Amino acid sequence: MAERKAIFITGGASGIGRAIAQFFGERSWFVGVGDIDGKGMEQTLAGIGHGFTYSHKFDVRDRAAWDTALASFATAAGGRIDVVANNAGIPLGGSLSDNTAEEIERCLDINLKGVLFGAQAALPWLTKSAPGSCLLNTASAAGIYGTSGASVYSATKFGVRGLTEALDAEWAEFGIKVRSLCPGFIDTPLLEHAPNQQSNEAIRDRVKAAGLEITPVGDVAQAAWDAVHGERLHTLVGQTARRLAFASRWLPGRVRKMARSTTRPLGQ
Repeated sequence: MAERKAIFITGGASGIGRAIAQFFGERSWFVGVGDIDGKGMEQTLAGIGHGFTYSHKFDVRDRAAWDTALASFATAAGGRIDVVANNAGIPLGGSLSDNTAEEIERCLDINLKGVLFGAQAALPWLTKSAPGSCLLNTASAAGIYGTSGASVYSATKFGVRGLTEALDAEWAEFGIKVRSLCPGFIDTPLLEHAPNQQSNEAIRDRVKAAGLEITPVGDVAQAAWDAVHGERLHTLVGQTARRLAFASRWLPGRVRKMARSTTRPLGQ
């Protein structure tokens, strides 16, 4: 009987992380989730129909905590990790001039530094289970073309895309796949948050007002499965992401004009 494959997912207490965890769990994978929200992780794992699960409470900004989390998960999973999903992230909107230093540092630390630390910590485990193991990074449509009113967030997601491309080359010799997901606006609890400390308006309300599509979270879980098992470097999720990728490549002038005509950024 083949060994049960194992995936560890950060940001696994809700949203995209929860959907990925449950999707892989339904396909008999050993699922581990990491987050700072212990109760949320319990709810995620309760939705998986088998007992091959594990949760670990930690902060992705803590490099040493990454090593502990992955070693503990590997022990629970029988010594192997096939996929590490660098999914933890937070939104940040509003004009750059209105973002506080604390907001900027937190977004950079979680969305980019946390992904870098996760990649470092994952390498020895993914090398051990290669070929076919995978580092899966959650980027964003905001990493395809810079989003007005979300400059810091866009910068972090461009960084995630760049890291994915760099490690795709750097880790090829080890037989490790490196992939990214680039979703548009996904129907998760993050849309209920205000984009920054200056705003009381939920992101969901701004997205609806702009006439943009909100993609079911299950579409991202399916995309994650396809990315892990396929050859595509960046997987676009949702019409918003696909349209933006097409336009930025073939109609860059139009995209720039549309971006500059935005009347107010996402946090105002």
